[in-house]
Amino acid sequence: MRFRTHASAAIICAVVMGTASADTPTAQRFPASTVETVAPEARALAAQIMKVSSVGLAGPYNPLLRSPVLGQRMFDLLDYLRWNSSVPTRLNEFAILIIGRQWRSQVEWYSHGPIALKAGLSQKVIDELRQNQRPASMQADEAIVYDFVTELTTTRDVSDATYARAKAVLGEQGVVDLTAVAGTYISVAMLIAMAREMPPAGKDLPFKPGDP
Repeated sequence: MRFRTHASAAIICAVVMGTASADTPTAQRFPASTVETVAPEARALAAQIMKVSSVGLAGPYNPLLRSPVLGQRMFDLLDYLRWNSSVPTRLNEFAILIIGRQWRSQVEWYSHGPIALKAGLSQKVIDELRQNQRPASMQADEAIVYDFVTELTTTRDVSDATYARAKAVLGEQGVVDLTAVAGTYISVAMLIAMAREMPPAGKDLPFKPGDP
């Protein structure tokens, strides 16, 4: 699920060097949004987003504001998965980073790396994952989350042994919530990729040309 063709590397180089023009594949597909410029029916949603988003109305929110009903329902789902999930925040954010790494999603990693660190995920685990490694220093519950999410997304199945480990730590609701957060953030990564959204201007890209 890694998108690292020579073309994509060249695209990222152009963004980093500031040489991309509006007609190159790097061009953001939707004009940047503000609360004042979105459609009237999307303004209440835009105001909600601005209260919680580290990228403002960018990232997945920029395309979602073009579909306000979907945008509102996705926002409500993300509100549950981010703040009310039965999965502890440290593990929940780790799951999001696993998806962000699989998709090499600059915005997901930029947004959720600091949150995962603040929630207690170690910098070493974050760095090893960013280097596309199975982190060697994971806690036992983190290893379960890594194995569950990775197995489900790469084999499209979860073995009985992996399921049993996850259920023992998270319970039935936790297994469902963990699956939902992984699947939802694949959708988020898709929206970001389709819209060609990037982290805020002037910020370092988490994944640079030549990174694994």
